[in-house]
Amino acid sequence: MLTLDSIQTLACGGVLLLVGYAIRRRVPLLARFSIPAPVIGGLLVALLMLACRHWSITPVRFDTGFEQPLMIAFFTGIGFNASTTLLKVGGRQILLFLGLASGLAVVQNLLGVGMAKAFGLPPLFGVITGSATLAGGPATGLAFAPLFASAGVQGAKSVALANAMAGIVCGSILGSPLGAMLIERLGLYPAVAANADTGVEEPSAALSAKSRLVDPAYAALKSVVFMLIAMGIGAWISTGLGMLGLTLPAYIGAMLAGAVIRNIDDRRGWFGLSTCSMELIGHISLSLFLVMALMDLHLWDLSGLALLLLLNLALQTVLVLAVCCWPLLQLMGRDYDAAVMASGFTGFMLGTTANAMACMSSLTERFGPAPRAFLVAPVVGAFLIDFTNAVIITVFVNIWK
Repeated sequence: MLTLDSIQTLACGGVLLLVGYAIRRRVPLLARFSIPAPVIGGLLVALLMLACRHWSITPVRFDTGFEQPLMIAFFTGIGFNASTTLLKVGGRQILLFLGLASGLAVVQNLLGVGMAKAFGLPPLFGVITGSATLAGGPATGLAFAPLFASAGVQGAKSVALANAMAGIVCGSILGSPLGAMLIERLGLYPAVAANADTGVEEPSAALSAKSRLVDPAYAALKSVVFMLIAMGIGAWISTGLGMLGLTLPAYIGAMLAGAVIRNIDDRRGWFGLSTCSMELIGHISLSLFLVMALMDLHLWDLSGLALLLLLNLALQTVLVLAVCCWPLLQLMGRDYDAAVMASGFTGFMLGTTANAMACMSSLTERFGPAPRAFLVAPVVGAFLIDFTNAVIITVFVNIWK
């Protein structure tokens, strides 16, 4: 049996990440469903290990020592993106959209808990098949998997991946058709002036205007240093919260520290942090974290759970579609942008923000631009929901641990 140390495992993950991108470029169906490249590369190894287990062979053993630091780095980047400036740009609609997403995340967990109890499984099994992997996606599901495993959920890591992947596919398939149906049946077509001056400035352009004037190498170095500072401070915060008896994922403290530093910088301008650099570091960290987590995945833990996972996903999908068709559409203004937002909402509440963007883009290519939708949905789906969802999951974990 070949044993790889942490550096070799990280290098192997990097190679598989590139393989995942190459496969996605050559298989249009994978790109259409916005399947993440790290998932494609990591699943190749997971499936190979599953096949080898059939013959009682373990060809390689991985040392995933870098997995947790990469995961914490990604969520720290989420914290640095949580700027109150963005909330001011979108104002009331961002808060409403976030409130709907957060409320639905709670209902997703309650529904999941009910399904788990009906099948005689621990209540926390319902949480990991609820908002942890649907509203949260594979990254949040895998980040919380150790907590669920320690609380008695067998095969938590494998369940998280299976549910997240199924949600990604459902969100990709249903998001665009739902939006098109709302637009056509209710006559919610874009106004003629939609191509003119919308008065909405893309938040990323406004917030990163200064950062483009800074030397990119220095901006990247500064971003890495401040991310490490936030991770260090976050370790103290997480330890302190743990001493209070709270069961929390390792990244919570770092994410909070990153958010505080970012908003201090927005108000005072002391650090001159680069939004673009933070996003790039977070994206790289997420990709490597996901591919390493999936390389070491035990797919055989899913045996016997297929029926529950399918029934739960079916009910969760109906729930999301129902929310999109009535409260979300009404609260967002019952217009063309609201219908496009409903499409994006389906994408990230069942899958990831990438699914949401793909669904909304397909609608705007067909019907016309929706600037308000592209302001609100990415801001909420990309990071604000990660904050509220982490709190929601943590509350459920501490109730049923």
